[in-house]
Amino acid sequence: MKPNPSKEKVIEAASSLFFQKGFAGTSVRDIADKASVNVSLISYYFKGKQGLLEHAVTQYYEEYLKIIEHVLEEKESLPALERLKSMIFSIIQYKQSHYQLSCFIYRELSLDSIFVREMAVTYLAKENHYVSKIFFDVLKAHRKSNNDRQYLLLQLKGMLVTPYVLHNEWKDQVVGEFAHHQFVKKYVLTIHQWLDFIVSQSGKVCENNVSY
Repeated sequence: MKPNPSKEKVIEAASSLFFQKGFAGTSVRDIADKASVNVSLISYYFKGKQGLLEHAVTQYYEEYLKIIEHVLEEKESLPALERLKSMIFSIIQYKQSHYQLSCFIYRELSLDSIFVREMAVTYLAKENHYVSKIFFDVLKAHRKSNNDRQYLLLQLKGMLVTPYVLHNEWKDQVVGEFAHHQFVKKYVLTIHQWLDFIVSQSGKVCENNVSY
């Protein structure tokens, strides 16, 4: 299917406005004005603001999951750790290239809104399946204690979303395309270093029980 420039302009405008003003604070007129299109075009293509939101998020997640699946398939012959590292790079690169929509989505996720329950739950479950499976494969390959698995997975998942949940903490570091590129490079390296540390502790069991 050929790209539709008008639809893409509307989606881009909506993503920017949802990021800046929130879904409730953005009107169809706001979106039309920013995209330089007629309001009726939004109704024609998306049946209104809610339909536009659903289309944008569905498109975001479907493309996102395709990229993850492609990386895992393409790197299938590599060791689990290298596959995981490649997947992490692709995840952060994708989220950063769709920065405003990524931030908006994770803000909505943190609110546990209707948006989450109706739009994101299926995609999030699939994302979690891919991430947890390959991560657990890495831990198994390096004989990491099963008792640590869920805690470590929680840390990894946190690192994958933190820049978009706490985007105000990073806004001064990601101005301009080059800055986004550098952020991806440096942030992914940090996660990779964490993974290298985790696997370097293979077979080491923490004997200290700490009481709180």
